[in-house]
Amino acid sequence: MPGGRPPKPIQLVQGHRTKAEKEIRAKAEKELLTGVSLKEWPEVRANPVSHKEFSRIKKLLRSIGQDDDLYGAVINTHCKLKAEESQILEVKDKFIKTLDELEEKVAAEEMPWSDYMKLKVKIQGQILSCDKAIMQKRKLMLDISKENIMTIQSALRSIPKKEQPKQESPMASFLKRRQAGMNAT
Repeated sequence: MPGGRPPKPIQLVQGHRTKAEKEIRAKAEKELLTGVSLKEWPEVRANPVSHKEFSRIKKLLRSIGQDDDLYGAVINTHCKLKAEESQILEVKDKFIKTLDELEEKVAAEEMPWSDYMKLKVKIQGQILSCDKAIMQKRKLMLDISKENIMTIQSALRSIPKKEQPKQESPMASFLKRRQAGMNAT
């Protein structure tokens, strides 16, 4: 990433910062949030896997002050994908167990070798399909995670990191110009 480290919320920044700088950063960060806590969708709450993932992410976001419903749709979608990945993994495990059972039947001579090979090829194809589906879910979750983090980081990037010089009031500016005009004559 060009330009050094990615920006962090002021709560995570270590090192010396002036009170004014901390106040400016904290105020700017608060302006990026709606103030509405992250809401869990009913279908996410109904699924144990997605609910557990939602609770985990919400806790992490709350710890850095980013528990905001502005990110709700993305977080809920991520949690649903996590549950879908888990379901596909369960199906894959069942296919693997079925393969093991078929091997036992062939070993016990309860099934002809040719039937076993046909079934084995079909089941292995199903396992590969499950792997592809799992990888698609994981890629979507990774993309969502990156985008969500990048969205937070890009918002944080817009926050001035150093205290900005105080602008002169219009009256002070006028008096300076007036003084400069008097000194010129």
